[in-house]
Amino acid sequence: MVNRCMSIALSSAARKIVFLTACFLFAAVYLSLCTRHFLAAHFSSRPSLQNLLRATTLEPQNADYQYLLGRYYQWVAREPETALHFYQSTVALNPHIARYWFDLSSTYQLLGDKTRQDYALQQAILTDPTTPDIAWEAANLSWSQRDTSKALKEFRVVLESDASLAPSALERCWRIKPDVDELLRDTVPQRADVYSSFLTFLTAKNEAVAAAKVWSRLIGLQQPVEQRYVFDYVRFLIDRHAVEDAQRVWSEAGRLGDLAAYQPSAENLVINSDFSLPLLNAGFDWRYDEVPGVTLALDAAEARSAHAALSVAFESSGIEDAGIRQMIAVEPDSKYEFTAYFKAEDILGAGGPRLVLQDFYTGATCFASDDLKDAGFWKLAAGSFVTGPDTKLLLLRLLRVPAGDAIRGKLWIDDLHLTKVESVASVQ
Repeated sequence: MVNRCMSIALSSAARKIVFLTACFLFAAVYLSLCTRHFLAAHFSSRPSLQNLLRATTLEPQNADYQYLLGRYYQWVAREPETALHFYQSTVALNPHIARYWFDLSSTYQLLGDKTRQDYALQQAILTDPTTPDIAWEAANLSWSQRDTSKALKEFRVVLESDASLAPSALERCWRIKPDVDELLRDTVPQRADVYSSFLTFLTAKNEAVAAAKVWSRLIGLQQPVEQRYVFDYVRFLIDRHAVEDAQRVWSEAGRLGDLAAYQPSAENLVINSDFSLPLLNAGFDWRYDEVPGVTLALDAAEARSAHAALSVAFESSGIEDAGIRQMIAVEPDSKYEFTAYFKAEDILGAGGPRLVLQDFYTGATCFASDDLKDAGFWKLAAGSFVTGPDTKLLLLRLLRVPAGDAIRGKLWIDDLHLTKVESVASVQ
């Protein structure tokens, strides 16, 4: 009985020693692994060649460290053959990272190995088909191989994933397939930012018909449209004498482009006629330029309306135009009435400033007010005129008459109105 108890006690003590030894060894191994991992991470965070080699030595099975060495030899040391060795080790350890395959492909390209370059790039695409830079390379590769269908498919991935690449991607898509209907159907994603970039590209190429189709699709999305695209497209149409189309675009962009308050009406074709809104300096709103000797401002203290008046201060030895203007779409062979109010203070010089309505394209004067001077109170400037048979767009300007003469003083303008009375045919 005693011997049996002693045997059990010895056995129990031996088991404790074995257990403690095992725990110690496990802890030592664990700490060693942790230390190696910590040191490797520490070295890789300071990517000199020596530190990267240390990290790789400590953890040779870590694909990230092999990859970092590959990048070092590719981009710093400029040794593509050595970089290739580490990139090959990288994808062998972890073939599931697209970036690894992509850089391996670029190294094969540097070494002139077209077959392996294509294979590595295809592996990158298979690993992550939605990465924009990989799709970009794949698209250009397919294009160079005359596989246009595959190229357009990859460019669509680019367009869906990275809006900053849209202009370049759309330019290439158009070179591959200059057919707006097919591109809109198969390649260009239905997004306002991409459609807007496409619109800009097409107007720059003077592709008016294609641009109109893109604009129609853009409006059909019922998504917000950045005003700058509206302004550029309106300007494009006006330059082409497509005034009715420019009017329609401006109207369609009213809500989507936050331009609802900048729309003309039958009661008044002058937009922002009481200067109650910020001046857009674009589109059909007021546009202005800096003219030496002229200071333009909005003056609420002197306003005739409830908002602000346009203040124009002259201190010039000679000007032709005060730098403020607005384009107004009108109908040919139609009678219009124009009214505006002004105040003037100490306007000095022969003649004076005048409000003038001219044919935008020919420069022919349709209406000119009397000199806007000698008015210490709000005074009406008014008149009627008939547009010519080809007049579609007027330019409302503030001119100095006679042009080029010195002028000094201050002028305020407010409550401008232009209204169609009737067509010439109905008058006759």
